[in-house]
Amino acid sequence: MTPPAGHPAGPRSLFLVGIDVDSMGGSQRVLHTLAQGFAERGHDVELIGIRPSPEPHSYTADPAYRHTTLYPTPATPVPEAASLAERFGPARLREARARRAQRGRARGLLARRLAAVPRGRRAHLVVGSPWAAVWLEPVPRPPHLKAIGQYHESFHQACHSVNLQLILRHYPALDKALFLSEADAAEFRRRRLPNAGAMPNPVPFSPSAAAPLDTRRVGAVGRLDHVKRLDRLIDAFATAAARHPGWELHLFGDGPEEAGLRERAARLGVGDRVRFRGSVRDMAAAYRELSVVALTSECEGRPMALAEASAAGVPSVAFDLSGGVRELVGHGRTGTLVPYGDTAAFAVALEELMGDPALRERYGRAARTHVAPLALPAVLDRWEALFEETDR
Repeated sequence: MTPPAGHPAGPRSLFLVGIDVDSMGGSQRVLHTLAQGFAERGHDVELIGIRPSPEPHSYTADPAYRHTTLYPTPATPVPEAASLAERFGPARLREARARRAQRGRARGLLARRLAAVPRGRRAHLVVGSPWAAVWLEPVPRPPHLKAIGQYHESFHQACHSVNLQLILRHYPALDKALFLSEADAAEFRRRRLPNAGAMPNPVPFSPSAAAPLDTRRVGAVGRLDHVKRLDRLIDAFATAAARHPGWELHLFGDGPEEAGLRERAARLGVGDRVRFRGSVRDMAAAYRELSVVALTSECEGRPMALAEASAAGVPSVAFDLSGGVRELVGHGRTGTLVPYGDTAAFAVALEELMGDPALRERYGRAARTHVAPLALPAVLDRWEALFEETDR
């Protein structure tokens, strides 16, 4: 990849930092995709995980970027003290001192990496989450190193967690704070975060041809955990599939909910029509197997599954969860948005697409056009422009 027209060809030093950058997840995949894209444009890129993943996933077959982990071991929970005596006992105090020393060594390692950037070289630090910003706050940052914070969830999600306060406390000190949709950025600006802006996540692949949409498969992509609410999807699919023999539901991902989901599918009489595909490396190929993509999560920011499905020309049915979802799914044009939590309406929307090949084709064709601006080169161009803006 070469630098885009209108942007300087000179390389930058770029550091992308997250708490855990190697577990399987959307934000992790985005960081690896950006790191590879920036490196292929000639920038000097280092992807830095604060903690190693307990279950690392390989995102890039031949990385052009460096990869560093600051702590030697994954995070371990600290059990609550059973008594005051235990809380202030010698063993507990020794453990606390060891944790502080380890944290100091990790921060020192990062400080040395940042300080090694020559003065006068254009350099940026991309902070992948509010918790990473908290951890990074004591680390000295050279004045010529610009800092950009990201948040990979919606404003609504931030409001229902400690993340809202963390963002409002730590992100004003950064040169820019980036959110996944303009609607989310506007909400943060209304909370007096003056440096809020929008930056979409890139689609990590560019399918050369659209999915054929003739497989009679509904698909969902993501970890099999409670927040994805795949129980709702199985309920909706069971209702819709009753009138559409031959259709199957394919779930891509691993997670703790699998046993319960299998049991639910069997209880609803669709156990032989719900396929658990596990973790799949070639997601571009996986989307080509599908005719509809479904999203029934409890909460989402700007879900990559919807963007990736659209890039593959697969129409979506999704709960209307956030500004990011609404930006990705044009209701009645590229897919269908369903009122949040309305499983009966979700079943109706699924059934409409399952029974109408022409509608699937029309939505899928429009979806590819709709997400064209999310292709990796286009999003990298936006990042290059942002780097230029923060340099001034």
